[in-house]
Amino acid sequence: MAEDVYRTIEAPAEAACRERSSKFLSYIYPVCTEEEIRENYKANCEEIRERLEALRKRYFDATHHCYAWRLGPHGETFRANDDGEPSGTAGKPILGQLLSNELTECLVVVVRYFGGTKLGVPGLIAAYRESAAEAIAAARIVERTVDRRIRVDFPYVAMNDIMRAVKEMQPRIVAQNFDNLCTMHLTIRESRADELVERLRKAGGSTDGDAQQKG
Repeated sequence: MAEDVYRTIEAPAEAACRERSSKFLSYIYPVCTEEEIRENYKANCEEIRERLEALRKRYFDATHHCYAWRLGPHGETFRANDDGEPSGTAGKPILGQLLSNELTECLVVVVRYFGGTKLGVPGLIAAYRESAAEAIAAARIVERTVDRRIRVDFPYVAMNDIMRAVKEMQPRIVAQNFDNLCTMHLTIRESRADELVERLRKAGGSTDGDAQQKG
């Protein structure tokens, strides 16, 4: 997989299973599909918190609400939580499924209703791993690109050359304003961004405010 491509899920999914009288309900959510806040770590964490709170309220009588999440195009930020289960028996195997499926920008929550029979450490690890795997299997996995946002300013007389570069490189046009001094806001996948910047500058434009985002 290319460096500027990552795997995530298209929409929430869920699954359910039983293990020796305990019931496990598993949920997977994409995190931060809103383009304007994808680079905002606090917004990501707030979305995760809201998802968790909603499940805790919905399943207020459940024994545990264990979870794991990964953020960033390479999953560089992550967390796992056992929510009272023995250390390493819940959050870690859930996270392991995100890792083994190479998924990021995702939250997985497994809700457990204790059925009266203890599963032991190996049994808990297997149950949470399988619950997370079933939620992932129920989701549609998609590949997305890491894009760079580029602003280019140019005089009106450079319009033809700038538009030729845009037409040939085919970035997404986010916004544009044409006057004596023209401005365009563009996004293009990271692996092609430097080439676009060079062509825009050669065409008479000046670029600044380059920022990486996920697309």
